[in-house]
Amino acid sequence: MSHHYSGPDFTCPHDDPRLDFCDLFAFPKPEDSSRSVLIMDVHPSMSVNPEGPTTAEPFAQEALYELKVDTDRDAVADIAYRVQFSTSPNGAQTATVRRVDGADAAGTGDGGQTIIQDAPVSTGLDAQVTEAGDYRFFAGWRSDPFFYDAGGALNGFQFTGEDFFADKDVCSIVLELPNSMLGANEVGLWQRTLVRNGQGWVQVDRGAHAQQVTFLTPNEDKLEYLGGEPADDARFVDGIVHVLEQAGGYSAEEARRLAEPMLPDILTYDPTKPVGYPDNGRLFTDDVGDYVVAILTNGKVKEDNVGPHDDFLSEFPYLGPPHEDRTRA
Repeated sequence: MSHHYSGPDFTCPHDDPRLDFCDLFAFPKPEDSSRSVLIMDVHPSMSVNPEGPTTAEPFAQEALYELKVDTDRDAVADIAYRVQFSTSPNGAQTATVRRVDGADAAGTGDGGQTIIQDAPVSTGLDAQVTEAGDYRFFAGWRSDPFFYDAGGALNGFQFTGEDFFADKDVCSIVLELPNSMLGANEVGLWQRTLVRNGQGWVQVDRGAHAQQVTFLTPNEDKLEYLGGEPADDARFVDGIVHVLEQAGGYSAEEARRLAEPMLPDILTYDPTKPVGYPDNGRLFTDDVGDYVVAILTNGKVKEDNVGPHDDFLSEFPYLGPPHEDRTRA
């Protein structure tokens, strides 16, 4: 289900849905192609294992949500945007965003230059947008833009066209910035979430490409994958090859030809070129579900009969309002 439920057996990392990476989007600002919109979706409103609604609190205050930017194609971050959340005196969450450049961007820590301070987190239907210098920022509940027949996927790809996500919400972190802030025309993007332990920050989820962990990574490899770095992703090729052989009936050679380009797990994005998944960035309307199921089934199944949602906004933060108002009374 996109990258939703990326832990083993469709669980959430550390059994905490607030840490669960869902989707990564990147596209030029519709009305100004000199700027880009980067969206990290986490925390699905509905869990499948265990089944039921998740917590109303959007983000984990003990976590770090990070967007990595590779500017020189070595699968190592050269820029990082780090987002942390805290509670304001009135009980609502606020966000602080820091930017890190150079060698420190590839590391694990919560330092960096503060570019946005105490931005309000939205829990209601209206989007609370923060502007700071060249940046625009949003964090909070939104309508989940992912569309997919999840029930059919879990039933041997016997699709009925029922969109599991049509009435679901997700917690979005949206950053709008000048293209020049990305450091190069073509960059590589990925997202990760981290939590503290006795030794410091520990990565518990990460990714960029849709459904790569959920369906293409063997269950026994998932925890190591989620804690890994893209620069080391070649070690997971054999596992993906095995999944493709079993699911699609590919030969070993065919499966390897498909698997190797999937890694490292990084989304390529160049705002000067047409955007469309999987080649360049990702739009809300890109049908990643159909793309992945065709690979998994070796073309035997080409679509899940579910199309894009129609509740997107024409202005920042572009994601539609949530289906449920979670504003504190």
